[in-house]
Amino acid sequence: MGTAFLVLLGYCVAVFAASMLGGRISALGALTHTRTQVVMSLVAGLILGMALYHLLPHGLERISGPGNIEKGALWCLLGVVLMVGLQRMFQFHQHDFSNEAKALRSDHPQSGKALRVGGVAGVIFGLAVHTIIEGVALGASTQASIQHDGGIKALPGLDAFLAILLHKPLDAYSIMFVVRLAGWSRGACNRVNLGYALLCPLAALASFWVGSQLGAAAGGELAGYVLCFAAGTFLCVALSDLLPEIHFHTHDRLKLIVAFLVGVAFAYALHLVEAGTAHHHHHH
Repeated sequence: MGTAFLVLLGYCVAVFAASMLGGRISALGALTHTRTQVVMSLVAGLILGMALYHLLPHGLERISGPGNIEKGALWCLLGVVLMVGLQRMFQFHQHDFSNEAKALRSDHPQSGKALRVGGVAGVIFGLAVHTIIEGVALGASTQASIQHDGGIKALPGLDAFLAILLHKPLDAYSIMFVVRLAGWSRGACNRVNLGYALLCPLAALASFWVGSQLGAAAGGELAGYVLCFAAGTFLCVALSDLLPEIHFHTHDRLKLIVAFLVGVAFAYALHLVEAGTAHHHHHH
């Protein structure tokens, strides 16, 4: 467990740095429209693959007893419902603030509500809840890598870590761009950036600690439910948030599709690597 905790600690440092970087970039102005859309397509594919190849299967493996698949599906659905509710109430997931995106959204009024509905407080609250869920998923994913014999799988929690790491700068960029547009002082913006960057690592460490305190059996069971729930939130982010943001664009279709497929392929490649290391572990 000590090795898994050290790996998680490294993940937390990297996620914190990525979030801080995303917030700092917002001070330089909006990213170019095409680059933002390519990144969003890549991350959407990666998150979708992580949900289906990693989080959901690993969660189902750890839910014991009859009806484990139905239980896992229910918790996955609860994750989807929660994210849909948050997005409808606060509409916090707007990533593209480029001039091109603003012009495109002028022809699609519904897509431009992110900064008007719910206000800055809604954006901050929605993204805060979202990043806490990601942190809990990261901690549970790393905790779930601990074997019953006390060993750990190679690269524990790598799948959830990469999905969060690549997505975190976009969220931090969004929240900081919104508070800057609202005219908040530089000091207030820095405090928001720091607080937001800390949420995911703290939630991950807390989730890991709770799992370790419960013991192998109960901790594994809890991790299973958390991973299924996280799979639902990841599915919702990919399918109802990131992908719809790029669907109304008529330019660079091939480039965006390729970026999406690269993300999916990368998630599947990680699945193959993980399966190979698990097979090697069982033979030793």
